[in-house]
Amino acid sequence: MSRNKRNIEFDQSIEEKSFSLRDLLDGNVLTRKAVLKQSRFILLLVGIAFFSIANRNHAEKTVIRLSQLQGDVKELRSRYISTSSELVKISRQSEVTQLVKQYDLGLEESLEPPKKLIENQE
Repeated sequence: MSRNKRNIEFDQSIEEKSFSLRDLLDGNVLTRKAVLKQSRFILLLVGIAFFSIANRNHAEKTVIRLSQLQGDVKELRSRYISTSSELVKISRQSEVTQLVKQYDLGLEESLEPPKKLIENQE
């Protein structure tokens, strides 16, 4: 009788250790003792996987935003350079003279060079 008991236990252990594709598809693999013992570890791995996916998604969004901002910086820099060159062009003496004549402001250009004032120390 003890021999029959041993065979039954031996048969159960073989049955638990066998693994087939059918068991995987049916979901019977998840009810085994070994899987149930490791459930916390499996949940930890799933959590790490979700965290990794979320982190990668965030990093990709950050890289996309960074490239957009770099494009904006290039555009603003070119706008700054063109505006600065226009300002330099407008502030030339000849351009100022033409604008004064165009708008009839009644101003005249001084033909004498500027004089330096020196204080007498006597």
